[in-house]
Amino acid sequence: MEKDEIIVIYGNTPEEMAYRLAQAAELENLIGDTSKRVGLKPNLVVARPADGGATTHPEIAAGLIRYLHEKGFRNLVILEGSWVGDSTRQAFPRCGYTALAKQAGVELIDTQRDTYTSRDCKGMKIEICDSALAVDFMINLPVMKGHCQTAITCALKNNKGIMSDREKQRFHSLGLHKPIAHLNSAARNDFIVVDGICGDLDFEEGGNPIPAGRMFAARDPVLCDAWVADQMGYSLAEVPYIPMAAALGVGSSDIKKARVRELNSSKDAPLMPRPSGKARQLGSLVQEDKSCSACYAALIRALSRMSRNETARLKSPICIGQGFQGKTGEIGIGRCTKGFSASVPGCPPGAAEIMGFLRTRLS
Repeated sequence: MEKDEIIVIYGNTPEEMAYRLAQAAELENLIGDTSKRVGLKPNLVVARPADGGATTHPEIAAGLIRYLHEKGFRNLVILEGSWVGDSTRQAFPRCGYTALAKQAGVELIDTQRDTYTSRDCKGMKIEICDSALAVDFMINLPVMKGHCQTAITCALKNNKGIMSDREKQRFHSLGLHKPIAHLNSAARNDFIVVDGICGDLDFEEGGNPIPAGRMFAARDPVLCDAWVADQMGYSLAEVPYIPMAAALGVGSSDIKKARVRELNSSKDAPLMPRPSGKARQLGSLVQEDKSCSACYAALIRALSRMSRNETARLKSPICIGQGFQGKTGEIGIGRCTKGFSASVPGCPPGAAEIMGFLRTRLS
């Protein structure tokens, strides 16, 4: 498989689709020596099964592991760390990876409990987990889905799972886009298989799965994400970390140069759906300053569960984020706004707590 290729397959049998993608890419040739340590990095941002639209189908990892075993690769590891506020130890069994690892005889590493080394990522120091640094070849397994703060999340952003929780929090204090780009100057993206079976195109933590019935493989994470952004209807200007990563030399963002190879016909697959835009619309009610994803997503999820009449009655802007630490205001969400007249405690608070709190402000 060449660096500028994107290999697409349609269907709803993720294990067989992943196996066929590995076969078409001649994955064994990309890796080389069978003694190499090969990592598989899914997206297990929350402890919820893949059919909710947030996490990577374990069958995809199963298909790749089966293929690699057949080719003589035995030094395999699955590694991931959920977002701040959730637990990878809970995500592994709930998302099907504990059972997969046991059946396949593959090591499972929770990067939330790992040790970390500070690396120079093109001028930005970033803590990367040692288990990821020890991998010789990394297979990135992101979900094609939306994100409340960055519009999309795919290959580049999925690598946040190989950092410490404190580094994830720092990323948000820096504005997300720039540090994501710099992270990928050091993070390995040797082979990418994108789960486009039923990702939630609006919310990173799922809840609104959209059947898309497709998967694709790539080697260039920037080209991969640029293509996904285009498929979802976003321009590169709307997802700044993609052109930033391209400027750092991580890959190419010019999708006109992508060579798309389809392994089967798309006639039976649904048309590529587009995000509803609901998350962005609800974001207009929020004054956000360096908020963490889990906290911000919980707020947007709470607002999405309220009626239009209720949200229309919210007069004061809802403040959220690390930028409000030590400040005062009217309505705040999370521990960072504890100095406000009214705020929801927690780091992060849950969507139900936030919704209950906001409704009390309407009474």
